[in-house]
Amino acid sequence: MATSAPLNRPFEPGSIPWYIWLSALGVASAMIGVHWDISWHRSIGRDTFWTPAHLAIQLCGVIAGITCGYLILATTFTKSALRASSVNVLGFRGPLGAFICAWGGFTMITSAPFDDWWHNAYGLDVKILSPPHIVLALGVAGVQVGALVLIGAMMNRATGAVRRNLELLFFFICSMIAVMFMTLTLELTHRVLLHDPIAYRAVALFIPAVLAIAARSTGRKWAATIVAGFYTIFLLGMTWILPLFPAQPKLGPVFNPVTAFMPNGFPLLLIVPAIALDLLWPRLSKLPVWQQAVIGGTVFLAIYWAVEWPFADFLQSPAARNRIFGSQYEAYMQDPKGYSLTYRFVPALPAAQFAGGMVIAFISSILSMWVGIGTGNWLKRVRR
Repeated sequence: MATSAPLNRPFEPGSIPWYIWLSALGVASAMIGVHWDISWHRSIGRDTFWTPAHLAIQLCGVIAGITCGYLILATTFTKSALRASSVNVLGFRGPLGAFICAWGGFTMITSAPFDDWWHNAYGLDVKILSPPHIVLALGVAGVQVGALVLIGAMMNRATGAVRRNLELLFFFICSMIAVMFMTLTLELTHRVLLHDPIAYRAVALFIPAVLAIAARSTGRKWAATIVAGFYTIFLLGMTWILPLFPAQPKLGPVFNPVTAFMPNGFPLLLIVPAIALDLLWPRLSKLPVWQQAVIGGTVFLAIYWAVEWPFADFLQSPAARNRIFGSQYEAYMQDPKGYSLTYRFVPALPAAQFAGGMVIAFISSILSMWVGIGTGNWLKRVRR
């Protein structure tokens, strides 16, 4: 599945194949739909499966299934140029990323009736990690990873302007993976928890790996910064665009009357430690991987902690209750006397418990960085 030998590129110089663009479109559609759907739950409540947000999510599965299914069948049964850069799975041939994408798309589509049944059986769920949502998340992750491998394999065979464009698409997919991970842990990184170790553990589990994958796979100097920049722009867009559209709760009880779609919070300040990592990595290049992981993971979390902690104070202040920062946006079921709408942090942990939680966060960041470096080094060698 991976080889260092050059392979014939299955595309004309200067062009990027249609299925690459469709894979990126599918990933973007899923992430827009997921954030829109959470906002729908917080603003209206789940009224039917056939909401525009659900359709945007499932469009990703349909695109992945049809596109990658066609790609696999065409490679298997025709004299496709892709045969030179394909793998064999159960007698079928195609790019490795296409098989992963197709599995992800099938899993996403499978989650749809499960989710509909779950809501009919148990009513509105206000938890992100319900069983059908976990199945959906696995499917989305499959499409994202498949798109990353599909783009990465082609990127490793390309040169010049084509490679640079593929690198940007690669960074975009990495940023959408970061968006997905942070969406899954949205309930742990709310502004009221940003003075609690649980929020830093949530970030440390995933983000160092994503940033390291982007940097190691491409070798671009500002890879982590670009990924964090895409993440920030995407979430700023959702924060600023969603409230432009009217919404009214259709389920009760309504504790906090809303009249527009409620976005899901200001983006975390991941771009600051990402810049620090991009400046640091060249200085670590000659060290063993484990040392790079220890230093990189520690620096990432230390800088993120240093910037997010005081910024959380700002988000709790009256100065952040505006269209730019959006601290006033809360769900219709939110208790007016709760932490969010009274702008209080959850009670501080005892010192020993807080210190233990942060130690776990730093260990998680180091392990995540180690996994990201290893995965990025593997992706850099993938050609099929």
